[in-house]
Amino acid sequence: MKNVVRILGLDPGLRRLGWGLIDVEGARLSWVAHGVIEPPTDLDLSVRLLHLFDELTAVIAEWTPDETAIEETFVNMNPSSTLKLGHARAAAMLAAAKSGLSVAEYAALDIKKSVVGAGRADKDQILFMIKRLLPKAGGVMKADAADALACAITHAHKRKMNSLKRALA
Repeated sequence: MKNVVRILGLDPGLRRLGWGLIDVEGARLSWVAHGVIEPPTDLDLSVRLLHLFDELTAVIAEWTPDETAIEETFVNMNPSSTLKLGHARAAAMLAAAKSGLSVAEYAALDIKKSVVGAGRADKDQILFMIKRLLPKAGGVMKADAADALACAITHAHKRKMNSLKRALA
């Protein structure tokens, strides 16, 4: 019997929440699905957050991941933007937790380093590498979905390293 783990990666945002699913079997990574949830921008903040929560809950119900990985909030120059990003991230984490999933958190620098090899990689570099690492992900992909898949790949790599550490201990 094969041991396959399905990982849901999340790139949180209030305007666009990217999600991506991969299956991990040993060292092999396989693309499953990806997408972007975009709540209407003319809605109140609370309704937009509910939209993110409900849509992500539906993605989780449809694709039944085993684990979740999410990008940590980075602090930028605009405190209001950082706070709103934190709200979107919380909605995503709650959807995963309510579905019974563990949620691992990774810094953007770690995700970029894991996928591209450089912590300061830009979105185009991430998209390029995702298409190389997961060729079945196909043609047009939004950067938010690529970032989510990168987060899932990072989690897969960290899981592998942690299991190796446990085996050596």
